[in-house]
Amino acid sequence: MRLLHAIGHALTITGSMTWVILWALVFGFVLSSVVQALVRKSTMVRVLGGDRPRTVAIATGFGAASSSCSYAAVAMARTLFRKGASFIAAMAFEVASTNLVVELGVILAVVIAWQFTAAEFVGGPIMIVLLAVLFRLLLRQQVLDAAKAQANKGLAGSMEGHAAMDMAIAEEGSFWHRLRSTGSLTSISHIFFMEWAAVIRDIVVGLLIAGAIAAWVPDSFWRSFFFVGHPLASKLWGPIVGPIVGLLSFVCSIGNVPLAGVLWNSGISFGGVVSFIFADLIIVPILFIYKKYYGIRMMFFILVTFYATMVLAGYAVELLFGGLGLIPTARNAKVTEMPVLWNYTTVLNILALVVVAILALLFVRSGALPMLKMMGGTPLAIGSEGPDGQVASL
Repeated sequence: MRLLHAIGHALTITGSMTWVILWALVFGFVLSSVVQALVRKSTMVRVLGGDRPRTVAIATGFGAASSSCSYAAVAMARTLFRKGASFIAAMAFEVASTNLVVELGVILAVVIAWQFTAAEFVGGPIMIVLLAVLFRLLLRQQVLDAAKAQANKGLAGSMEGHAAMDMAIAEEGSFWHRLRSTGSLTSISHIFFMEWAAVIRDIVVGLLIAGAIAAWVPDSFWRSFFFVGHPLASKLWGPIVGPIVGLLSFVCSIGNVPLAGVLWNSGISFGGVVSFIFADLIIVPILFIYKKYYGIRMMFFILVTFYATMVLAGYAVELLFGGLGLIPTARNAKVTEMPVLWNYTTVLNILALVVVAILALLFVRSGALPMLKMMGGTPLAIGSEGPDGQVASL
């Protein structure tokens, strides 16, 4: 009975968190889908050659307008690299794609506090700038050449099909004209459901892990682990340990936000939360994909440089937001057991479900269901270019 009670408690917290963030997830993904519908992947490939600061900045912007799925972002970054983008531009795209997207900001604001949304959008560019510097200083040409040769083998990783699909609005003209075109809602519905299919596993696992940790791990453990009661030690330790917890959690994309809320309630520093969220690009499954994509030497180079810049970005936002007095004093992230009430959350959830129903109708009527089977795909299955220059398309 005690075991069943513990499992029930964890699942109840998971259910409460799901109810609180449902509307934010839906509307965040709708906004992201609109942005992605207006940005063609062919445009990204065309303008990302070279590693000048302007190119890195453009790659960052494209990443922020792209998929939030970490696996799809990693696959798309390799595609950009194979097609002529510089490695740092590809990595800037990857970081922005998972850390500067609108849906992440919305969920952070709803689950924890708006200051964490601001910190992500400040810390992300800091991390990208630091990566660009480290790559210029430390990346040896022979390692880069070996990575390019390995990338050109086209070995499949995860979410290759999703990364290769270009579901942007086909209509020509300005963004506003394209958004008002006949097929715009259909394109948005395609992107919306493909995004959900890509990240649903991580969201569910993240919610379950967060619920279990909130229910089963005593506060005394976290207070000791995060040096609560020792302000300086806590601020120094948080950004160091945050990415390590993230790496070992195996959860990426939006799915790590509930666990970030649990860690914040348990005493980790402000900068530690930020560095933890950044760590979705160095979780163990993605490290194995890096090895397959670029070889073992580049995998370790990515791990070390990404970890270092995550830590430094965490320190940077801790100092900046602390100096401005923007670090929240309350630790009341919405990761506890809460009743379902007739309030704004319920109203917004109902509206969100109506939006999902409309988009689902458009998705099914357009004959897009077979696309879901192509999510995993292979580099040559959908719109990707192989070593011989062959291109396949939907």
